[in-house]
Parts: sequence; structure tokens; C-alpha cells
Amino acid sequence: MTQIKAPQLFNLQGRTALITGSSRGIGWSLARGMAEAGAKVIVNSRKADDVSRAVNELQSLGLQATGQTFDVADEASVEAAFAELDAQHVRVDILVNNAGIQHRQAMVDLALKDWQRVLDTNLTAAFLVGRCAARRMIERKQGGKIINIGSLTSQAARPTIAPYTVAKGGIKMLSRAMAAEWAQFNIQANSIGPGYIQTEMNTALVNDPKFDAWVKSSNPAQRWGQPDELIGTAVFLASAASDYVNGQIIYVDGGWLSVL
Repeated sequence: MTQIKAPQLFNLQGRTALITGSSRGIGWSLARGMAEAGAKVIVNSRKADDVSRAVNELQSLGLQATGQTFDVADEASVEAAFAELDAQHVRVDILVNNAGIQHRQAMVDLALKDWQRVLDTNLTAAFLVGRCAARRMIERKQGGKIINIGSLTSQAARPTIAPYTVAKGGIKMLSRAMAAEWAQFNIQANSIGPGYIQTEMNTALVNDPKFDAWVKSSNPAQRWGQPDELIGTAVFLASAASDYVNGQIIYVDGGWLSVL
């Protein structure tokens, strides 16, 4: 085995990382963080204008970035996007399945279409994109990294977010299933479980005095997390530093689960 010096363990130079749902929020922070670690990043969103804006912002920082517009929950759209990357001779070495949505409603009032929409975007999409990436990683015989973004709800449930909870619990087990099948090809598939992170998706909760107080009082850190606080874990899981870490979920939650 070739020894790698510590400073090189987290170096992503020469790698290409596709981060889904990366035009804003957690995905944007992870794209920027991986680019700063040396990777060339591919920004993704369903909206071309959002992709273009995010790519321009990254490039203005002197970082390597391109964009790929596709719907992660649509199989044909995913397959077409990877076919286009193949035609451009772009090799995805690192995949971050980050795209996700939320729908807050009591389960007894929840419509099947809303249940399905959340599962399609938050769980099935990770399978669809992960399958495309893994097929190519296996064919190249050079390994790869898959990082699936879970949640505190990969471990603990809360009222009114049943489909999100089920999807994020599934993300934890999807990562383990990927590891079980793909570790033999030197592909490491792991998850990150963010705690309560201050993002656009959580704006209503941050601005709700009661919920804001609950987050701060129930968390040992006594504050919301910031998207940039996920970068270190993501770079670790994308780098050679995690080459023998597989099928795991790392919670970045300020200690919330430890006192649940």
C-alpha cells in the first residue's frame, strides 16, 4: 500500500465532484468547500439560471466549477445528464447526493402525492444518481466516493415531517446497501447527518421564536449550525483520508443526538 502523507490525505486535486442541489444552502457550501480543497465541482439544480449563477460565483472566487442542469428525481433526466458528461469526457470521482425538499403536515392529512414527492426527491433520487455514478466508477476500476446527505431524522423522528423522516432514514440504509455492493470496487459510500442548520429551507423555523428557542435549549451547542460547518466532514469523506470508512453516517449536530 502506498503511504500518503497527512497533508495530502484531504487533498481533492485532480478529482471531479458532482453535488446535487448545490445552487444554494448546504449544497452550495459543500461545492465551495470541495473546490477549495482542490476539486473541480459540478453544480446541479433543476433551474439553469440557478446553476449559472452558482457557477459564476464559484469561478469569481478562483475556483474550478461547471454546471449540469437536471432533475434528480427523473430517471430519464439523470441518465441524459450522465450521458452528456460522458460525451464531454467528464469523470465523476465524487458524488454528493444533497438535493432535497421538505413538506410539513400532519400525517393523517398528508396526501399520497406529497408523500411520494418527498420520497422521490430525497431518497429515490440518491439511488438514481448514485447508480449512474457507480456504474461508471466500476467500469473505470479506479474507485470513487459517494456521500449521501441524511439528517437527524435518519435517527430520530419528529411530528409533521413523516415523509422526510422516512426518506432520511432510508438514506442511512441506502448508504449501507451501496457499501455492501460496491466496496469491492473501491467505492466508499457514506452519509452525513446534519443537525438543525440555518438554511433557506429552515427560514420559517429560524424565525419562529418558539421553535428557535427549542433548538437552542435542546442542543448542547445551544445554537443552530451553519452550512459551512459540514464542509470538513464532507471533504474527509470525499478524500483519501476515508478510504477504509464505508457504510457509515456521521452526524454533525452540535451534540443533539447525544442528549436526546
